Amino acid sequence: MTAATGLLRDVFGFDAFREGQEEIVQAVAAGENVLAIMPTGGGKSLCYQLPALMRQGVTVVISPLIALMRDQVRALREAGVEAGALTSGNTPEENDAVWQALEAQRLKLLYIAPERLAAGAALGMLRRIGVGLIAVDEAHCVSQWGHDFRPDYLRIGELRKTLGVPLAAFTATADQETRDEIVERLFDGGAPRIFLGGFDRPNIHLAFAAKEQPRRQILAFAAARRGQSGIVYCGTRAKTEALAQALRDDGHNACAYHGGMEAEARREVEIRFSREDGLVVVATVAFGMGVDKPDIRWVAHADLPKSIEAYYQEIGRGGRDGGPADTLTLYGPDDIRLRRSQIDEGLAPPARRMADHARLNALLGLAEALACRRTALLGYFGETTGPCGNCDLCDSPPEVFDGTQAVRKALSAILRTEEWFGAGHLIDILLGADTPKIRERGHDSLPTFGVGRDYSRAQWGAIFRQMMGHDLIRPNPERHGALTMTDAALPILRDQQKITLRRDSVARPDRRPAVKMLVNEEDAPLLSALKAKRRALAEAASVPAYVIFTDRTLVEMAETRPNTLDGMARIGGVGAKKLERYGAAFLEVIVGAAEAMHPARLKLAGRDAGTLYDRLLQAQADLMRGDRGLDKPMSCSSALLARVAQQRPADMAGVERLLGARRAERFGAAFLDVLHNAP
Repeated sequence: MTAATGLLRDVFGFDAFREGQEEIVQAVAAGENVLAIMPTGGGKSLCYQLPALMRQGVTVVISPLIALMRDQVRALREAGVEAGALTSGNTPEENDAVWQALEAQRLKLLYIAPERLAAGAALGMLRRIGVGLIAVDEAHCVSQWGHDFRPDYLRIGELRKTLGVPLAAFTATADQETRDEIVERLFDGGAPRIFLGGFDRPNIHLAFAAKEQPRRQILAFAAARRGQSGIVYCGTRAKTEALAQALRDDGHNACAYHGGMEAEARREVEIRFSREDGLVVVATVAFGMGVDKPDIRWVAHADLPKSIEAYYQEIGRGGRDGGPADTLTLYGPDDIRLRRSQIDEGLAPPARRMADHARLNALLGLAEALACRRTALLGYFGETTGPCGNCDLCDSPPEVFDGTQAVRKALSAILRTEEWFGAGHLIDILLGADTPKIRERGHDSLPTFGVGRDYSRAQWGAIFRQMMGHDLIRPNPERHGALTMTDAALPILRDQQKITLRRDSVARPDRRPAVKMLVNEEDAPLLSALKAKRRALAEAASVPAYVIFTDRTLVEMAETRPNTLDGMARIGGVGAKKLERYGAAFLEVIVGAAEAMHPARLKLAGRDAGTLYDRLLQAQADLMRGDRGLDKPMSCSSALLARVAQQRPADMAGVERLLGARRAERFGAAFLDVLHNAP
């Protein structure tokens, strides 16, 4: 067993690394500069927390949100790791405790917000405490044109050079352009060791739907997942309030969250979401990177996200525990017009606007995909995969048709009206509608007037939406949103290129069943009881429930039903400290009684040394009064037996070094028999 795997088992309670973790841990622990791109829920935090325990000095973790830092510090302390955070939300007493731990050289991980780097005293403080490693969470925030840009992240590269220590940067969201920017700004263009851990989250079901009645669609999606924790993202603050109220009226435990709320009110929602089961938060993207709750079972977008990176980041908050999670993203022509205008009216230089349009095109391509969505999503990030079987298009492939003639008619209408009108008026022309606007402008005399009567108004709406999705037409902000053609439309207009469209003119209702049960019907009552015990312990300690144990750990308990503390120690996520604190309480839920175990033996629970300890204890009991049972009683302390079990001396000299001459004389031969016969 290596040092890393030993700490993984003893501190974090896991028998093995997840795919890709071990290489990153070893590189960070060896002091290499590292950039790791790992999917949300892939275990990024462990890749700097574990090396922090293997290296000398303090590991400084730069993280973007206070809520995230607080939760990680709580979880580390529950695992027996000395960690602290210096944030603007700390009380004076909390700050004092962190400083005392730093002065006593007990602290292994110090979390700070990037904004703290702007303070003049920050550099002096970091020099004084003996920093051995810098870890940067959400490293994509350094990208100046990204969706989560944080100006103070730009100071990190200079900090790395000044302190002269290695830096490990982590993110789940970085295309090639963003990766290049991270390398340039954090590593000064140097060559960190890059780990590209893959972007796939196979447990997340992907689904998009065109907007028909958005509120009804969101309510139906939430109703099918009633009682499960979820997030609904909205484009405006007002919509979060209205939709949260609609969900409450429909019987859900729901609340709103947006940047216009008071800080204390936002903090209250964050605390509730981390601690309550089944809460639905309706939020703007202000409810973002601080979300560290592992058992979010669904994420819905009531409006189209800003980009494919933003979409991936936001849906990635579902199913972080590896359990099933569902997503639904609604979109419509108004969303597309809004996103295009935001790009065109922004202050970015032309090259950046072009790149932002390309990112939006990738998201719209995903929305209007004709085959497996995961194939399209991963293809954007440079990965190749076959059909996933876990998206709406794999569940029910869409009906498609050759839309070339329909698109040519629409483009002709745009061209003949000199690109001065929106979709509503253009559809009226194609349908041959008799409206004052058409008569006033003489558009009833156009060759395209009435040529589209073979489609309904709703179908033409879907065709125009798909044309915007394929970036054939864009709203022109200088013409109040009038639709104009792009260069991509010209080959279709000239009949040099074909285009295939989806026939769905209206959104199909979500017919998927509710989220899959985490356990089978037989184990469900026990899982509920374990969750109730976890909730009670979490409330008593004022920590999120998952800091005690995650859902995945409770599921394994319910399925395997350990009946001893040794069995409990073998459950994933039950480290030594958590076994000591909570093992007996959860064992009592499972078997109806708590097992008493000496603290020295408890530290060996679930390990081979624990079994050896028990056999040594039995051998000692047989010889407590000597071979004949007539000698003066003699025994070894539990701590001494634990040392023998762990060190496993090979001969009498080794036993005597541990036990001393008198005890070795009585127990040495028997103990060696136990040790030699052990597997």
